[in-house]
Amino acid sequence: MTPGLHGIHVPLITPMTADGAIDPDALAALANRVLDDGATGLVALGTTAETATLTDTERHTVLDICADVCRDRAATLTVGAGSNDTHATADALRALTRWPRATAALVPVPYFNRPAEAGVIAHFTHLAKHSPVPIVIYNVPYRTGQTITAATLRHLAALPAIVGVKHAVGGIDQDTITLLADPPADFAVLAGDDAYLSPLLAIGAAGGILASAHLRTRDFVDLATAWRTGDLPTARATGHRLAALSTALFAEPNPAVIKAVLHAQGHLPSPAVRLPLLPASPAALRAALQHA
Repeated sequence: MTPGLHGIHVPLITPMTADGAIDPDALAALANRVLDDGATGLVALGTTAETATLTDTERHTVLDICADVCRDRAATLTVGAGSNDTHATADALRALTRWPRATAALVPVPYFNRPAEAGVIAHFTHLAKHSPVPIVIYNVPYRTGQTITAATLRHLAALPAIVGVKHAVGGIDQDTITLLADPPADFAVLAGDDAYLSPLLAIGAAGGILASAHLRTRDFVDLATAWRTGDLPTARATGHRLAALSTALFAEPNPAVIKAVLHAQGHLPSPAVRLPLLPASPAALRAALQHA
């Protein structure tokens, strides 16, 4: 397994000022805080970062900050990269050589054009030949409209450059059970649906990439440790509490509620998100603060 591709990874939000500019100091402070609380690594430029709304200059700024923090802290850095265009994704992966601290790239299953599974395999096979860093597949069918099976993931896991999957299928389906019953060697299955972290750890996931872990990071780390060490009472109780937190944080489109809570706690200069997202409602903020 790629070193560091286990435990809790936080896909960082992009802090913004009230006028919509990114706040580099708040980003660096947030990155250091979650690492102080035990996170194994950071994910830069994931969906939670509102990457689709950032300019190229802003994306480079985010990557520079996250790379510097991970270098100083000896932490894992995974970078969100790619789209539904195979050749453009290969170009984006090659560009990561500018950030040698990057440990892996998080690459989504092609969305919108929805290729057949043979096309998904061809897509990732091409990327595996051209990527300078290991690839973690982002399997999130409720965003991509594309479901891939455990058999396809096993096929892709045989490629040396494909080292894991962020598994976010909206529950625990038969493919999830099949995959984790006999996971491929040196292939990390990471929970991607925050509310399902605890049951996925219970059946063998290596960790998670979790937006909710911006908050109560230490508890998420302790949950992973409890399942790994067999402390079942702690794992069950902590898992239920954190699932309630995650449900509240995702009551409205991510990362609006997370930003609102972080702002309320004094960690962000503003709860601002960029259109087409809207700020969290007062009701959603109140509900999330009860669990934060």
